[in-house]
Amino acid sequence: MLRGTHTVRLTGREVQRLTQITGFEPIDVRTLDDLERYVRACKRHYWGVSDATRYLHWLIDREVAGCVSQPMDRGGQS
Repeated sequence: MLRGTHTVRLTGREVQRLTQITGFEPIDVRTLDDLERYVRACKRHYWGVSDATRYLHWLIDREVAGCVSQPMDRGGQS
């Protein structure tokens, strides 16, 4: 995820993975709030209490957490 001052942009790989997991392309995701709305909409679409549904929700959460918490590249500095 690329972050600006008030905006975010998902990388092509992140868009591809989220689309593969959810079946919905994360279009118009420009802020963290937009990303949260996307996740809520996906989970609302795939609602339920089955093991498969809980696993899918976990996959979505894991993928989004990976996008949000990526370490910043410091150009080789530690």
